[in-house]
Amino acid sequence: MPRGSSPKRERQYEHIRESELDRGESEERAEEIAARTVNKERARAGESESAGRTSLRDMSSGRRGGRRSHSGAAGPTYDQLYEEAKRRGIKGRSDMDKAQLRRALDDRKS
Repeated sequence: MPRGSSPKRERQYEHIRESELDRGESEERAEEIAARTVNKERARAGESESAGRTSLRDMSSGRRGGRRSHSGAAGPTYDQLYEEAKRRGIKGRSDMDKAQLRRALDDRKS
């Protein structure tokens, strides 16, 4: 968390971090997700010095509630799957379609 964050943002960070740990994310990944989410909310509320365009235009994390990530019939988007494959170092990902990316990621979990 950035220095000078409000107690509300500190609580929000801890809540998100704990939720991610409960879902099975690593400590490092849980902290990253929590920090990004809180920083986005700070930017949307005008609490940060700078803000990216997507932070300001996109719907809030609370309202979205995971709509675009790992839920519903479609699940994660192609771009989300591709970024996850990139993060995990899956070879040949640029030639894969959405279904192939999903299978490669599922195979890698085992």
